[in-house]
Amino acid sequence: MIFSQRSFPFGTGLVVLADDGAVVAVRHPDGRPMLLEETADAPEARFHDPTRRWGKGFIIANGFGHRFDWPQHLVWRPNGVDLEYPVGPLTLQVQRRIGNTWTETYTLTNSSDIPIDLGSWAISTPWRDMYASSLDSLHRAVHAHVWTGGADAWVMAQPMDGSGPILGLTLTAGELWAYTVESRDAFTSSNIRGHLYLHVTDRCRAPHTLGGQPELALQPGDEYRLSWTIAWYPSVQQFRSQQAPSLTAARYTAEVGESITLQMSSDATPDVPGTITGPNPGLHYVDATRAGHRSRIAVFFHPPVREIAERRAHFLLTRQRSSERPGTLRYAFLPYDTRWQMTVLPGAWKDWSDGRERIGVALLLQQLRRLGWGEADMIQSALDGYRRFITDHLLDEDGTVRDTALGRGEPRLYNFPWFARFLLDEGDLDRAAAILTRYYALGGHHFLAFELGDVVRDVTDSLQRVGRPEVAAVLTEHLMRQVSDFLAHDTDLPAHEVNYEQSMVAPLLHLFLAAREIDRASVPDEELRRRLRWLTAFAAHQPDARLHNIPIRHWDDYWFGALRLWGDVFPHYWSVLSAAVFRSWPDGLLPAAETADLRRAADAILHANLINFAPDGSASCAFVYPSCVNGQPAHVSDPLANDQDWALVYLLRTLTPAAR
Repeated sequence: MIFSQRSFPFGTGLVVLADDGAVVAVRHPDGRPMLLEETADAPEARFHDPTRRWGKGFIIANGFGHRFDWPQHLVWRPNGVDLEYPVGPLTLQVQRRIGNTWTETYTLTNSSDIPIDLGSWAISTPWRDMYASSLDSLHRAVHAHVWTGGADAWVMAQPMDGSGPILGLTLTAGELWAYTVESRDAFTSSNIRGHLYLHVTDRCRAPHTLGGQPELALQPGDEYRLSWTIAWYPSVQQFRSQQAPSLTAARYTAEVGESITLQMSSDATPDVPGTITGPNPGLHYVDATRAGHRSRIAVFFHPPVREIAERRAHFLLTRQRSSERPGTLRYAFLPYDTRWQMTVLPGAWKDWSDGRERIGVALLLQQLRRLGWGEADMIQSALDGYRRFITDHLLDEDGTVRDTALGRGEPRLYNFPWFARFLLDEGDLDRAAAILTRYYALGGHHFLAFELGDVVRDVTDSLQRVGRPEVAAVLTEHLMRQVSDFLAHDTDLPAHEVNYEQSMVAPLLHLFLAAREIDRASVPDEELRRRLRWLTAFAAHQPDARLHNIPIRHWDDYWFGALRLWGDVFPHYWSVLSAAVFRSWPDGLLPAAETADLRRAADAILHANLINFAPDGSASCAFVYPSCVNGQPAHVSDPLANDQDWALVYLLRTLTPAAR
C-alpha cells in the first residue's frame, strides 16, 4: 500500500517522510533544505534519488551484502512511523518519532539459526553539503561535520553562512565507528560532497579505520540497538555545551615528549591515565568505556618542526628534482610517488606539472634559508637554479606565468602571486611587480588568488622604498578596486575552480584585511565579521587531530594524488589558509575570548598538517578520511608527495630565526 508524503513539525522546522517511511526532506526554521532534494529542478537531482533517502542503507553479513529500501511492514503513527525490513538473515526494525526533538532507533535482530558476522552496517544521511554556486551554498546548503568515534559519535549540520540554528545529531545507544561517501566520481566531480553513510562498523572493507573497526557478531536471537536524537540548537556552542563525551583532550597535537591532558567524564574508564605523553611520533588512539560502550579519540605527536623541515628539504633536494632533464629544466621540482621512489611526469594532468603549486617547494626552501636551517649551500644553489628555471621556462616578458615549462594552456591566475612572492624574496622586484600587473590585466579583480593581499602589500612597499611610487600606486589602486568589487558581490561570488570552497573565503578575508591596513574604512567591521562566520563554518570540533578545526575539503586527492579518490581529505594543506586569517585577525573586532579561540584554531591547523610528513622526509599530499569512497577502501594516505609542502611554508612563516 502506497501512502502520500507526510509532514511532521520538528521544533521550529519540519521533517517530511516519503511513502516508504524514509525521510525525504528536513526544513530548517528559515526554510532552507538540510537534505539533498529530489525535485526535478534541484541541482542535485542528477545524482540523488529515492534509493539514497535518509534511513536507507546496507548491511554486509557473513560476507554477503544486503540493502534495505522498501519496508516489509510499515505503520504510521501520529508522530512518526515504524518500519521493518528483511535484510538477508537479519531483521531490521526502525522507529522514527518527530516532535520538538526527532529520535530514531534501529534494532537489528538475528532471526536466523546461525551466528551472523556484521562486516558493515551503513545508514544513509544525505545532507545537502554541496556547492551549486556560492549563492546557493550560502543560502541553501549545509556543512555536515561528522564524528564516528564510537559511543560519543555525533553529526552537526550547520548552514554554510555560519548562521543558526544548527541541526545536531547525538548518538544515545550503540556505537558508530566509521562513515563513508558514495556518489563521488568524475561525473559528480568537485562541487558535491556526496552521500554520507554512518557505520556501526565497516570492518570487512576497511578494518584499519580509526585505529581498528570493531568485530560484531550476533548469535541467533541476539539484537543490536542503535539510537540517536536530533534537535535544533541556536549555535554550535549550544550544541557543544549539551554534549557529555566520555573522553576529550585539551589539545590534539603536541611535540614528542610533551604531554596532552585528557578530559573525561566521572563515569568513564580510560585506557590511559589523565595525561598522555608521546614517546614516538605519530597518531595515538585513546579509548574510554562508559556503561559498557566504547569511545575513542586520536591525538598526534610530531618531531620538532625544525627536524621535520630539514628532513623534508633534504628529500626534496635529493629526490624531487628533475635532474635528468637538460639545461635549467633540471632545477624544477616534480611530484614524487613514494611507492616506486620516483618522480612523476604530468603529461596532460596539469596538477602534476613542474609549475603551479610546486613553487611551494621553493618557498619552503626560502623559509629554511631565512631561519638558518638545513644545508645552506645546497639550499642556495637550488634556489638560484629554480629562479633560472622560472625565468627561462615559466615567465613571459610581460609577466605572464605559465602553468608548465611546456607552455600549454591558458594562464592560471592562482599562480601569479606565488611566483611574485618567490621573485620578490629573491630580490627581483621588477619581475614581481610585472607579474602582479599582468595578474590584474588578465581579470584578477574578480579572482581570489591565495596570498594576493600580502604580496601586493610587500611589493608596493618595496616599490616605494626604491623610488617608484607611481607603480606602487597603480597596484594599490588595483587591490582596492578588487576589494570594492568583492564587497559588491556579497554572497554571489564568481566561481573559481570549485564553485564555492574554503579556499575562496579565506583569500577573500585575507584580501580584506590587507585593504584595511591601507584604509580601515574600505571594509566595514560587520562585513568582515560576517565573512569570518562563512570561514569558521567549514570546520568543527571532532576529537581527532586530523579533523579538529580542519576545514572540509573533499576533492583534492582526485586532482593532486595518485589514488584519484574522491572524498573528504583531512587534514588538507590548504587548511592553512584559514590559519593565516585567524592569526592575522585584528584585535577588537571580536570579544577577546573568541579572538583567542581563533589563535588556538590556527595553531591546531598548522600542527595537524605535520601528520602528512614522514620520518624519512617523504610526504603525502592527501589523507582520504572516510573508510570507503564508492566502495573503495580508504582512510589512507595517498602515496604521492605533491603540494603538501605549503603546510610547512605557512608554519615556518610564523617562526623567528631564533626559533628551534
